[in-house]
Amino acid sequence: MRTHFMKHIALFGLLLFLFSSCEKDEVRVVANAEGTGASLSASANSVVLEKTKAADKAIDFTWTKADFGYSAALTNTLQLDLAGNNFSNPKEVVFAGGINAKSYTVIELNALLLSMDLPTGANSNVQARLKSVVTGTDAMAPVYSNVIDLTVNPYPLISFVYVPGAYQGWTPASADSLVSLTSNNIYTGVINFPAGSTEFKITPAKNWDVAYGDAGNGTVSTSAGSNLSVPEAGMYRLTLNLNDYTFAAVKHSWGIIGSATAGGWDADTDMIYNNGTQTWSLTTDLAAGEIKFRLNDDWGTNYGGSNGNLVQGGDNIAIASAGRYKITFNLNNNTYTVVKL
Repeated sequence: MRTHFMKHIALFGLLLFLFSSCEKDEVRVVANAEGTGASLSASANSVVLEKTKAADKAIDFTWTKADFGYSAALTNTLQLDLAGNNFSNPKEVVFAGGINAKSYTVIELNALLLSMDLPTGANSNVQARLKSVVTGTDAMAPVYSNVIDLTVNPYPLISFVYVPGAYQGWTPASADSLVSLTSNNIYTGVINFPAGSTEFKITPAKNWDVAYGDAGNGTVSTSAGSNLSVPEAGMYRLTLNLNDYTFAAVKHSWGIIGSATAGGWDADTDMIYNNGTQTWSLTTDLAAGEIKFRLNDDWGTNYGGSNGNLVQGGDNIAIASAGRYKITFNLNNNTYTVVKL
């Protein structure tokens, strides 16, 4: 009986020891359920950007490491948004956890601010903060740094690539261009390709030092030897995306049609595209009557309107008297002009 009792005592002691050991193991690492955000600093609070100083340093951001209560791998995201937006739609730049600083040149910061659709040549109030998350898990909520107030003044930025081809004698110096109004590496433009002259390449400068060719499946490469091309003669809207090296060409021509034109309601008179202003224009003789604007010689997309305001599918535009007119068509702000010369 005594032996049986002693066995129970020993077993109880063992269980007590194991329970105590487990309890100690469980509290060796305790994560901070809320976490503490990083401390963010900026080298300036007011930045006026100038195109002539594009390569100069504009601003430095530095930050400490957020604290989640244990040594965690982190992903940090610099967020920027207009003051008053409460970061509801921030522009984000993501960094690996080992990075604790980011320096922007004038041109880099300018491009970032333009991607936020900020006005140029005017001050904007912007806020910055750092978002930190534990990499690879959603169990821990993100934490945020202090907010920094910035006053910024970006400048308008525009860049070009060039399209030498058979249509103009394969001469980069005189080639038509594609335009990026914000230098976001996406270039667009409209080019007319005559019959038998539908091949071309794209160059970042007005020379042959670097040229993009057809790499297949809607992509381009500087190592591709094949020319780019459109399937048939006509006016095309070209789009080159140098962020992912993709390319597209879509037939795209606006013209006027109507009783005031030489072709009446049966044939369009093509307009000319200006890649710089991204508008269409035409100088031509008109009779008294009416006109409309049509895309690709088809009624699927047409514009009319009144008082210089474009309306898709809108009323015919009246031409009061015969004469020579300059006509412009601008889908950027949905306006048109019809001016008698």
